[in-house]
Amino acid sequence: MKLSVIYNVFIRDFRKQKKRITLTLMALAWGTISIMLLMGFGEGLHRQMALQQKGMGDRIVVLWGGQTSKPYKGMGKGRPIRLHKDDIDYLARSIPELVAVGGEFHRWGVRLEYNGTVISEHITGVTPNYEDIRFHIPQRGGRMINDLDVQLRRRVAFLGWGLKERLFGDEDAVGKKFLVQGIPFTVIGVMKEKAQMGCYAGNDVDLMAMPITTFEAMFGDTILDDMVYQIAAHDDSKKIEKKVFEAFAARYRFDPTDDRALSTWDTVETSKGFNDVLLGIKLFLGLIGGLTLLVAGVGVANIMYVSIKERTREIGVKMAMGARKSYILTQFLIEALIITFLGGFGGMSVSYILMEAFKRIPIESQVMDFMGRPTVSFEIGIAVVSILGIMGLLSGLFPAMRAASVNPVESLRYE
Repeated sequence: MKLSVIYNVFIRDFRKQKKRITLTLMALAWGTISIMLLMGFGEGLHRQMALQQKGMGDRIVVLWGGQTSKPYKGMGKGRPIRLHKDDIDYLARSIPELVAVGGEFHRWGVRLEYNGTVISEHITGVTPNYEDIRFHIPQRGGRMINDLDVQLRRRVAFLGWGLKERLFGDEDAVGKKFLVQGIPFTVIGVMKEKAQMGCYAGNDVDLMAMPITTFEAMFGDTILDDMVYQIAAHDDSKKIEKKVFEAFAARYRFDPTDDRALSTWDTVETSKGFNDVLLGIKLFLGLIGGLTLLVAGVGVANIMYVSIKERTREIGVKMAMGARKSYILTQFLIEALIITFLGGFGGMSVSYILMEAFKRIPIESQVMDFMGRPTVSFEIGIAVVSILGIMGLLSGLFPAMRAASVNPVESLRYE
């Protein structure tokens, strides 16, 4: 079967049913635009939420000391378990598969002063690897706390971008000195702005971090407020957590099955649950768009039924002259697919233009920061093309089967 013949027949039918086919193409385009935009907004939301989830750190588990709830080897329950600075190296040695282990001290209501500006803020003492495990990435021209700062107990500070604005305004803060509880500190870096959805001691926008040893010497703290460890992408966070409990149970002598001896926040498991919710939202939005597209598919089927009715005599002549049923079936099936993909391609093109234009509109709002921008992914393109293909086949198959079942003798008498 020559495609040129099918094309010529399609053009002839289009001229005869110009208004009907045009409306069907518009319905298909609108249905495609609906499903593309809905899935695009769902994908944009998914990516934005994933980005905000990783703002606190990727594949990390936050660990706090707790209180025993089970007796162990003659010791009663209710013993406090406290974490210390040397537990950081201990945990790293005990579980070598961990990517990184860090720890921090916290203190709220600390007086910060610069050129007459006085504010009360939350400060932390951290290990240098927080640059990687907690995404404390410095802006250009600055740096994060390093190992030498920790060894020498330097009075240096790394600031969140919001805290920098409140304390220094529009000034370049790097290299400037300010007072922390009356003690001079030097700013060595300002954190890059980032999206952050979760937090356990305040958002990083308001952070002031100093070397963990400097904090310890300045405030006399000996008990860590928390520890953070990072697992590899291929590791099971629950299995690693079990090893962590076993390691600290051996060190602090508590039952390794006592889940209250330590407290954890497993962001890996949280992310999995949240991703399942986002997947459900994307499927729901895709279903709504798919139903809109289904209505347009009914229009394609109606067009094909009308075309068959008007061409009954032509079909009978072809079959009387030896045309096989498969020829008739294929002809009408291809015509339905042509209509479907013409409308679908137009809708996909308009959707892509709309989404790209929307991305370039400078909208600054908390809603947009939360929702993200609509995004066309390769998976969305494959999904829409597949839906169009299936719908085109189904909307053309039944009319084509009806055309192929026409009785040549009866059809020649059809008016």
